[in-house]
Amino acid sequence: MFDYTVNTNRNIEEAIESLEVTLKEEQFGVLWKFDIKEKLHEKGLEFNKEFRVLEVCNPIEAQRVLNENELAGYFLPCKIVVYTSEGQTKIGMPKPTSLISMLNDEKMKEFAKDIEDRLINCINKSV
Repeated sequence: MFDYTVNTNRNIEEAIESLEVTLKEEQFGVLWKFDIKEKLHEKGLEFNKEFRVLEVCNPIEAQRVLNENELAGYFLPCKIVVYTSEGQTKIGMPKPTSLISMLNDEKMKEFAKDIEDRLINCINKSV
């Protein structure tokens, strides 16, 4: 599958706060939080679902992958989404292994698997 998504009993804000704590444990920081609902409302568009996009990065890992293959920059920073669907809060991400497979580079696949495992662990601990 292209993505990894879990359900949580937390609301959006609680899920994001918990996620930020677990990401720090893996030396990932949240570079940017994008509130899609708010942005669409600013543009005069109707959108009633809560949907946040977090761009996360571990600078040491980013440097490592970019030194190996700068095309990996097309996939950075990693994205984690927190949203509600049918009354349920979800946390998910596109799998780095799915994205990086487009490069056909075995070493990059190993890097991506490590990052993916660590991000999945962060998501699972945030639930």
